[in-house]
Amino acid sequence: MAFGINRNELKRWKAEVAHGRISFLTHYWIDDRFPGCDTVTKVGCNDLDKLTAWGKRHNLNPAWIDADKDYPHFDLFGEKQASILRKEKQWGQIERFDL
Repeated sequence: MAFGINRNELKRWKAEVAHGRISFLTHYWIDDRFPGCDTVTKVGCNDLDKLTAWGKRHNLNPAWIDADKDYPHFDLFGEKQASILRKEKQWGQIERFDL
């Protein structure tokens, strides 16, 4: 279950992904499969070549792409999430979610 974002933030992320931009969306999220992780960052782009290349720069396996037909994305958790957000200068999301 996702929480901590509003409808406009989700719409912005979807629009950026749909227009072939790499876009970041962090939100609170609880899943028993990932103990100790209470946030996730979705990094999406509907241009799979662009998303794959972006992921390779961050040592992410292309097999980890959630191949949603409209909004393909990587899900980032834990230290990898924080590290990539710092590299990508996503300071607002880092501060907002205390990452």
